Amino acid sequence: MTQDDARHKRNTSRRRVLVAGGAAVAAVGAGGVLASNALGEETPAKAKPKAPEGGAGETCYRLSTEAIEGPYYIDADQIRTDVTEDRKGVPLTLTIKVIDSETCKPVRNAAVDIWHCDALGVYSGYEAQGSALPSGMATDAPPPEGGDMHLEPTDSKTYLRGTWRTDNAGKVRFTSIFPGWYEGRAVHIHTKVHVDGKWTKGGYEGGRTCHTGQLYFEEEAVLAVAKEKPYSTSTVRRVTLPEDVIYDDSGATGGLLTLRYDKKRIAKGVAASITLGVDQDATNEGDELALPTTSPAPSA
Repeated sequence: MTQDDARHKRNTSRRRVLVAGGAAVAAVGAGGVLASNALGEETPAKAKPKAPEGGAGETCYRLSTEAIEGPYYIDADQIRTDVTEDRKGVPLTLTIKVIDSETCKPVRNAAVDIWHCDALGVYSGYEAQGSALPSGMATDAPPPEGGDMHLEPTDSKTYLRGTWRTDNAGKVRFTSIFPGWYEGRAVHIHTKVHVDGKWTKGGYEGGRTCHTGQLYFEEEAVLAVAKEKPYSTSTVRRVTLPEDVIYDDSGATGGLLTLRYDKKRIAKGVAASITLGVDQDATNEGDELALPTTSPAPSA
């Protein structure tokens, strides 16, 4: 096994990641007046809040939707908040808050992964795949036998991938770029939440994955970003959010992000946020969930 093969070896039962890079978080939309697509995290779209324990405190959320891991997950050994590297695009600050869906309490010291494609629909580790679907894989078909859609990496690139530790409020913040799109999918970000592991000088070890999900963007923001370079140079037909075969149309519960940006100057940046309600006792690797069997409707 080569060094690159070892680095990218998929290990969902035992995570070990090495500290790499700084923890600097860049501000988004400096100097611009931000517009919001929602009332805020406390009232996510279509979520049904419940009274927190004790009758006071923060609004509770329903359990966030579990989703397939997809073919492009890599345990990339990148403990960092800025995942941008050399990728060009509209700046994005992503704030994820993790809470226990039953108690509403913040989930502290969890390891949160994110990974997504670049502005032209390409994932690091899979540049040879480009923005096309893997051969033989359809967006309206279930995963292969056994449920595992994972593909072995084709290169050792790591851009737009990272892991960070939730703070005492259950929050983690990443700096990235607004994702582009690839064949068959709406614009999205993948995420995993790992609990019951141990943070060491080397990173995060052990534990289990209690949540695997996908995060989505409202159409208005995607349309605005699509006018900016390099997004505007893409030749891939974009699947809209209503067409997507994985998004379950449940608003924030299903991963719909709250966005803040200047509608007239979206190139300055977008701030996205979401609260994930997780079951800390569950194991959800996202590798045994079938896709819906209905094909997306064609765009108008």
